[in-house]
Amino acid sequence: MEVDQRTFIPGRDILQHGESLSPDSSAYEMLHTLSTTWPCLSFDIIPDSLGDNRKTYPATLYAVAGTQAENRRAKDNELMVMKLSGLSKMDRPQDPDSDDDDDSSDESAEPILETKSIPLSSTTNRIRARQIPSPDSSHPPTTFTATMLESAELQIHNITPHLTSFDTPGTIITPQQSRPVATIKVHRSEGYAVAWSPLFATGKVLSGDNDGRIFLTTQEPGGKWTTDTRPFIGHQGSVEDVQWSPNERNVFASASSDGTVKIWDIRSKSRKPAVSVQVSETTDVNVLSWSKQTPHLLATGADDGQWAVWDLRQWKPLSTSSNNNNNQPAAQAGAPKPVAKFDFHKEQITSLEWHPTDDSIVAVAAGDNTLTLWDLAVELDDEESRDTADVKDVPPQLLFVHYLEEVKECHWHAQIPGVVVGTGGGGFG
Repeated sequence: MEVDQRTFIPGRDILQHGESLSPDSSAYEMLHTLSTTWPCLSFDIIPDSLGDNRKTYPATLYAVAGTQAENRRAKDNELMVMKLSGLSKMDRPQDPDSDDDDDSSDESAEPILETKSIPLSSTTNRIRARQIPSPDSSHPPTTFTATMLESAELQIHNITPHLTSFDTPGTIITPQQSRPVATIKVHRSEGYAVAWSPLFATGKVLSGDNDGRIFLTTQEPGGKWTTDTRPFIGHQGSVEDVQWSPNERNVFASASSDGTVKIWDIRSKSRKPAVSVQVSETTDVNVLSWSKQTPHLLATGADDGQWAVWDLRQWKPLSTSSNNNNNQPAAQAGAPKPVAKFDFHKEQITSLEWHPTDDSIVAVAAGDNTLTLWDLAVELDDEESRDTADVKDVPPQLLFVHYLEEVKECHWHAQIPGVVVGTGGGGFG
C-alpha cells in the first residue's frame, strides 16, 4: 500500500476518496485510543495518590466522563468513573549499538480499562471534578463531580467510593452511593458552563445557562448543598464557559455567545460584573482558560476558530452607564488588544487549556478534528517567515497537531508531564 508521508494540515489539505490519516508514531511518547458505547463529549481527569512528575511506564490515570446517548435512549446515559492502566509507551526500534540495558518489557503492558457506572437521566453537557483532601490521612480524599445535564439540572455526585473500589478489592458500592448528593434545579434552560473553585476548602461550584444566568452552589459545614438563588446577571447571550481565578478566591471569569468575557466578584451584592470586554464583535466566545502559573493571563477560544491570550492587567473596571436602561455595565470602551492571537484553526474552538506547570504551553481543540499544542515562548522575528517547516500559513508557535475525530474537550494530566487527553465523537485519545 502506498503511503504519503507528507504532513496533513487541516483546513488546507483535503483527504481524497479512499484516503485516511495515520499518526506518525515517531512523534509520540505514548498514544492510546478508547471507544465507549456512547460518545463522551465532556470529561475530567481525577488527581491520584501515585505521585507527581511521573515519567515511568506503563502509566495509570483516573477520569470521569458523561455520556451523550441518542434521544430515544436517554435512559442509557451514565456518569462513567474510569481507571485506565497499562498505558505503555510507543514501541521504538532498538539500536543494536546501544549500551542501554534497560528491560523495555518493564514499560510494556496491555492497556486495561475499568469503569464504574452511575445512572443519569439525561445527556451530559459538561462535567467537572473536584477533590477535597481528607483531614484524616488514613482516609482517601473526597471527590465530587458536577454534571450539567441537557435537562437543565446540575447534579453533584460523591464518587469517592467508586474510585476506592478500583484499588480496594471487595468494595461494595450501594445504590444510595450512586445517587446524587444534590440536584440543583434553579436553571430554566440547559447550559454548558461548570467550574469548581480550586481555593475554597469545601465544595463551591458555578453553573451557567443559555439564559445568560450564573448560579453559585456551596457545600455548607454540615454537608448540605445550598444554591444562592440570586444569579449573576450581565450577559446578553448564553453563558458558554466559566473559570475561577487561580489566585483570587472570590473572582471568576465567564465567556458568552454575546462575544464578551466578564470578570466577577462573588462578594458583590449587585451580582453585576466588575469588568466586561468585547472579545469578539461577530461571534461567540466558547471557552476560557486561566493560567495557573501566570494569573494575569487568560486564554479565550471563539466560534470563528480564533483563539487569543489576554493580559488582564490591561482590563479596566467598569462603572454603570446612566444610559443603560438595564442598569448593566457596558463593555469596556477602547477594548484592550490580545497579547497573542491565532487563526490557524478554521472551525470553532471547542476547548483550550494552559499547561499546568509551563505558562507558555497551551492545548487547543477545534471543530476541524484537531487537538493542537502551542508554545507561546516562540517569538516571530520581523525578518522571519510566517511559514513553519516550509508549510504555508503555519505559525512557528504551533508545536504539534493531533487528529481526533469531532474533538470536543482536552485536558492535561497535572501529574504526568506532557500527557494530554482529548475526547470527541470518535472516542478518547
